[in-house]
Amino acid sequence: MLASKNDFCGDFWLLKNVSFDPSDDEAVEKASDNRTATHQDSDSKPAVKKKRKQPTECFLSQPEEKQETTVKAKRRKKKKISDILQKTASKPGVPADLQNLLSQHFGENRSVIEIEELKLSDSCFLPSNDLTHSFSSYLKEICPKWAKLRRNHKEKKSVVMLVMCLSLFIFFIARSMTAFKGDCRVLKLFAKHIKIKEQMNMLEKGVFHIGVGTPGRVKALVEQDGLCLNSTKYMILDWNWRDQKLRRMMDIPEIKKETIDLLEMSIIKLCREGSVKLGLF
Repeated sequence: MLASKNDFCGDFWLLKNVSFDPSDDEAVEKASDNRTATHQDSDSKPAVKKKRKQPTECFLSQPEEKQETTVKAKRRKKKKISDILQKTASKPGVPADLQNLLSQHFGENRSVIEIEELKLSDSCFLPSNDLTHSFSSYLKEICPKWAKLRRNHKEKKSVVMLVMCLSLFIFFIARSMTAFKGDCRVLKLFAKHIKIKEQMNMLEKGVFHIGVGTPGRVKALVEQDGLCLNSTKYMILDWNWRDQKLRRMMDIPEIKKETIDLLEMSIIKLCREGSVKLGLF
């Protein structure tokens, strides 16, 4: 089929206007190479990260919680014996107090019959101090015939009157009886600064009318036959005086035990026989 004239003329016009330069192919290749190179460079460079805005913290306002008032449990302060004794008013000692003390001490270890044997009748006791007397005035009331007893006492290793108290109270007792004792001799029977052998030697060599001492030392002297109680007529127990800690003699366990042991050893028997009278000062 023959091409038309119009088609032939169009092709001629295109060929006429297109210039064939051999360098154009190279330029096209270079341009394409440049494009690929720039594309590769752009790919090789790390992408610049845009800085993200840090989100600002947002706090929701909450209603304030009411602080719970926690009440701490108070520790119970352990009661001291001085606190208890400070609240208890001093009462005059009576025979029933000593009887109750003996019953409580021996109640668990003794039979009913043995406890009955330790009980004393009211006739075994002297009038108790009503807290209005000094020691001298109290002795004058309970021993109106003291002068006669003092003159008749000639035995060694013995005393007419025994006063049992704490060691701190011994010197006060010895000084406070000056108006009562007259010219009688008083021997201090306690463990501090005086050895028991020295006291035994003094009792053997001389005659003493009053012995003022602690229950422990008097008990030791009786056990070692340094002190004889056959001539003793009165035994006075300090019942009301208190030390700096407000303790009485019977509030201290060791002293209380020594006192009860001494009473059980010989005093209760002598009281039952009527030769010794007990007094609570």
